[in-house]
Amino acid sequence: MKITQHVGAAAPQKPGAKKPGAKKPGPKPGAKKPAATRKKAPVKKAANTSRTRKPRKKAGKPSPRLPGWLRWLLGFGLKVAVVVLAVLLVAGIYLDKVVRDKFDGQLWNLPAVVYGRVLTLQPDQPVTIDEVKRELDLLQYHKVRNPQRIGEYSASSSRIELIRRPFEFEDGHEGERHIMLTFSDNTLQRIEDMSRERPLGYIRIEPKMLGMLGTKEGEQRIFLPRERFPEVLVDALLVTEDRDFYHHEGVSPLAIVRALVVNLQAGRTVQGGSTLTQQLAKNIFLTRERTLLRKISEAYIALIIDYRYSKDRILEAYLNEIYLGQEGGKEVHGFGLGARLYFGRPLQELRIDQQALLVALAKGPSYYNPWRNPERAKQRRDLVLRLMMDNGILSGAQYEQAASRPLDIQSKPQIASRQPAYFQQLQRELKQKVGERFTPGIGLRVFSTLDPLSQQEAELAVMAQVPLLEKKAGVSVETALVAVDRRSGEIRAMVGGSRPGYAGFNRALDGRRQIGSLVKPAVYLAALRQPEKFSLATTIDDKPIALKGNRGSAWKPRNYDRRFRGEVPLYYALAKSLNVPTVNLGLSVGLGPVIDTMVQLGVSRDEVPKLPSILLGAFTLTPFEVTQMYQTVTSGGRKAELTALRSVVDQQGQRLYQSYPKAAQVVPEQAAWLTTYGMKNVVSQGTARFLQPTFGWAALAGKTGTTDNNRDSWYVGADGREVVTVWVGRDDNQSVNLTGSAGALRLYNDYLKRRQPEPLRLAWPQKLTTMKYNRLPNGTLSLDCAGQQSLPVWDKDGLLKAHCSQKQPAGWIRNMFGQ
Repeated sequence: MKITQHVGAAAPQKPGAKKPGAKKPGPKPGAKKPAATRKKAPVKKAANTSRTRKPRKKAGKPSPRLPGWLRWLLGFGLKVAVVVLAVLLVAGIYLDKVVRDKFDGQLWNLPAVVYGRVLTLQPDQPVTIDEVKRELDLLQYHKVRNPQRIGEYSASSSRIELIRRPFEFEDGHEGERHIMLTFSDNTLQRIEDMSRERPLGYIRIEPKMLGMLGTKEGEQRIFLPRERFPEVLVDALLVTEDRDFYHHEGVSPLAIVRALVVNLQAGRTVQGGSTLTQQLAKNIFLTRERTLLRKISEAYIALIIDYRYSKDRILEAYLNEIYLGQEGGKEVHGFGLGARLYFGRPLQELRIDQQALLVALAKGPSYYNPWRNPERAKQRRDLVLRLMMDNGILSGAQYEQAASRPLDIQSKPQIASRQPAYFQQLQRELKQKVGERFTPGIGLRVFSTLDPLSQQEAELAVMAQVPLLEKKAGVSVETALVAVDRRSGEIRAMVGGSRPGYAGFNRALDGRRQIGSLVKPAVYLAALRQPEKFSLATTIDDKPIALKGNRGSAWKPRNYDRRFRGEVPLYYALAKSLNVPTVNLGLSVGLGPVIDTMVQLGVSRDEVPKLPSILLGAFTLTPFEVTQMYQTVTSGGRKAELTALRSVVDQQGQRLYQSYPKAAQVVPEQAAWLTTYGMKNVVSQGTARFLQPTFGWAALAGKTGTTDNNRDSWYVGADGREVVTVWVGRDDNQSVNLTGSAGALRLYNDYLKRRQPEPLRLAWPQKLTTMKYNRLPNGTLSLDCAGQQSLPVWDKDGLLKAHCSQKQPAGWIRNMFGQ
């Protein structure tokens, strides 16, 4: 108990304190402390240890400590660095996806390239050496003394030697070929492969590139794979723009330092430090704004591109991406299309100096524009040539030769001559026949039917004759021209107005005008398809007539010369384009059969009202529709739908569309043949005899047309190759004071002089024979087997020949000829 009280009394004292004057009691020997008062040594020791102060350091120089603001700045910088690294990582992942999506997919929207018709040559073909030479000139083949390279040819009076360019035709690739063509009597006699010294059954000449379709963006290009770029051009580009291309990782610090030094020395920016990869990154993924952020993005993307793709893949993209100028308001990208813009030739055929000019233009097509700044462009070109020499690409002699040449560019920046009227028809057919399969932007190839020679000569004829016709008429005039293959119906040329290259109203397709006397061959054919009633010798009345209309009005047709001849033979009425005999003939046949014949020839029934006035062409058609009608007539009654589209091929060579020329017999061949024969008389002795002195040897067929008050001047002509329709008039439908023979015929005559016609030879159909006649005093014909005049006749049942041996023809024969 004492111990308890003592312990309790001592509780307020600090541990270890002694009571003054008191002796510290100790436990008895052998006695144990109560549990409540026992203290564990470890606990006490630990308590003492926790309260022990650290020993003081020895006196000396104190350790340095960073200022607080610097510690804050370092901490903040570390945080910013972490954020920047995170941003760069995220941006890198995003940009990597963007780059891969673009490069692994379709890098550009590639326009559809449109080509003209393919010229196929074969032995015994009626083609002259001059025609083939003009074709080669139009395709920009280079005439030399001894052909050594693709795209070159030489010519003598009877032979052409050429090295045909390689080309991806619609049915596959054909490589270059060294060919000898031998001509005689306006015929191709022999085709020889010079490399193999053996004859060939045929040879195809690559078509002319006409233009492009299908891109909404303001740029165009032709994609070429890396292996098709000349190595000289690639070497010139690298030594000029990025000599370390194959050694850096997309960004060249050395180039940046070198450019910085040069710019500091010059006091202005005269050299850039961007690599080709950086330029590619900027052109494809970025804008052209000059900001630090864009420059950083450009470098970052360049690093990604270089990491992801091979150098050749990057170089291929750059060669096709580089901006080289403008044509027709659209940017021209890539050296492949640039070669055609500046030189009109494929890239592979350019000389060293021409390739050097293209490389020179990469620095600034506007600043070094060779048409506006030829001296500046030449200086830049020569600099590229000197760099090529300094780097061992050219020898000194090659450099001197190349630098001494003029720029030798085209007269104006042009990829292909424009044919806006023809392209409108082509686009309509693409929409109608190919539809959604014609996908824009994927580099399709469109093969058309356009004949570059026919188109060129048609445009030249229009530009030459329209001013002369305007002078003759005393007013401004417009025109339209359509030329088609007489047999296949393929459209060879089309002009939609007096300015052929102007993409305005297309009068060839959309200009609906009364056709006047152009309808007459259809009326005569409707009669001649009834051989038991009508022939070329049938007599027709040429006397005044009056036809009453539904409202009591009278229609009194009359001839253009206001004369009446009493009676005339059918062939004569067609040759002289007499109105009254034509009306009488049409009424004899019947309006229904005449309209049916027009529809079979290709005229829409909706366009032809059932009125007697249609017999003189009092209804409207377009030049395109007129051409369809005459194609059917002059091809022996075989109608071939007019078309401008031959085929559409994708980049893999798969055909999305193919047109095969085909024709259907829609009217009797004999009736069409006789009508064409009558149209030959139009040229030899009728209203188109203006052509006869110059082209009598070609036995041409044709028909003039003039509408009321000389509002419309028409002519349709046919030779062995083409059917051509020409219209001349005014858009306001006022008079042009020109008949068909005074207006449209003159333009057609100019076209023939330039294009040179083929003779129109018509094979005789079955059951067609020749009969003889005597001319009576009134001008009509009388059947006489011993007569002086001969005419072809459709002897359907062979009775005419049988009766010719008799002294007098049968009564039905006399009635047929109006005797």
